Amino acid sequence: MAAEGGVGEVFLVGAGPGDPGLLTARALELIATAEVILYDRLVGQGALDGARADAELLFVGKEGGGDAVPQEQTEALLVERARAGKRVVRLKGGDPFVFGRGGEEALTLREAGIPYEVVPGITAGVAAPAYAGIPVTHRGLASAVALITGHEDPEKPETAIDWDALAAFPGTLVFYMGVRQLPHITASLIAAGRAASEPAAVIEAGTLPGQRSLLGTLETIAGIVQAENVKPPSITVVGAVAGLGEQIAWRTARPLQGRTVAVTRARAQASGLAGKLRALGASVPEAPVIRVRPLPGPPLDPTPYDLICVTSPNGVEQLFERLAAADPPRDARALAGARVAAIGQGTARVLAEHGVRADIVPERAVAESLVEALAELPIARALVARAAQARDVLPDALRARGIEVDVLDLYETVAEPGASGAIESALGADYVTFTSASSVRFFLQAAEGHGHISASTRIVSIGPITSEALRERSLEPAVEAKRHDVDGLIEALLADASA
Repeated sequence: MAAEGGVGEVFLVGAGPGDPGLLTARALELIATAEVILYDRLVGQGALDGARADAELLFVGKEGGGDAVPQEQTEALLVERARAGKRVVRLKGGDPFVFGRGGEEALTLREAGIPYEVVPGITAGVAAPAYAGIPVTHRGLASAVALITGHEDPEKPETAIDWDALAAFPGTLVFYMGVRQLPHITASLIAAGRAASEPAAVIEAGTLPGQRSLLGTLETIAGIVQAENVKPPSITVVGAVAGLGEQIAWRTARPLQGRTVAVTRARAQASGLAGKLRALGASVPEAPVIRVRPLPGPPLDPTPYDLICVTSPNGVEQLFERLAAADPPRDARALAGARVAAIGQGTARVLAEHGVRADIVPERAVAESLVEALAELPIARALVARAAQARDVLPDALRARGIEVDVLDLYETVAEPGASGAIESALGADYVTFTSASSVRFFLQAAEGHGHISASTRIVSIGPITSEALRERSLEPAVEAKRHDVDGLIEALLADASA
């Protein structure tokens, strides 16, 4: 999607304060179509879920206290990828023009003749207090708000912050990135005449599952933050409105609050599971160690079969791709002459999304249960639509009954590169979830050189086949879902977390 003259386009996009539900519709649209995405540390988990499978994802942020990709290098990458004709998204936490250096990047792009667009995002200085029940303006308490960096450029010879002016400011003060400088900030404000008794609050990890809100006064808040070991990213609010936090607080405790649950399934499927876990209060590092790669093949003609067995949700999607490839294209109506069997409720749900109600769905989502469910049916010719290298339990059992069976390998599961940071987070999580034998295999391959799953981490398996793959590698699942789909896995995890 190059612009005129072969030059691409850059989008400076705000990703919001962390909760992926606060991404704007425009941001989601651009993430889904970008060929290159440059993102920083404060981009929330899940923000990249909708990225194209072939998108180039480049981390250009800074880990707290660690090395950063120099700003000049980031700007050079933007220009380089755009000049190569790419559609580039520069994805920033919060808003690109609020302490996000988006203005500098825009000037660089203008100088280089690169077309660009700015997409505002919800800034943390407003969102984090709101999630803590603190309105930054409130009738009778504050009619103005000032946004201030709490972490100035260390190379500047002197501070640009006018403490006397801030102390006299008739409204709310919101400091970004100031948790390490909080003793200096509070002392400076008090010395300049701001009342030591004025309410103050610090919100750690605002809008995220692990959010914490600490309330105090301008005089006491730094000590409270130190005692509670508050870490970045945090927002500090100074002003009368901070005293409303306890009255307006609206976020209730959720069952997985404070727990870290790692997700290892393919990126395309991870977002659904991760979203449900976040809604339950969990922090969810995503380590998508596998991805689904469709296999080439001719259009599908289902008419010769009186039974079609689909063994996974991915298989359903690829089955309909093969139907649509026919000339003329086929859809759900082409399956009307056959019984359709789904290996589990998850597969049945995806079939239903395509307009097909499965005739046979066993109680347990394993091939052995499907074999039992099919035992009494009169079948002459069957199609088994599945992943490459899947177990042969189902086709072998059908052939043993004298049924003519065709096996259609629709896709294969391959390694997903570039998940090393998430792998390390997953190794030390409270829970790590596995939804297939292939996710076990590829996760352990990806983890080589990064360590082992912590002894305190509880391993969650979606079902017996996945559990068998774990045991083959000397890992015993602490939790196995009774119902072998995502909802069953979450149900089992919740029961374990509440035990």
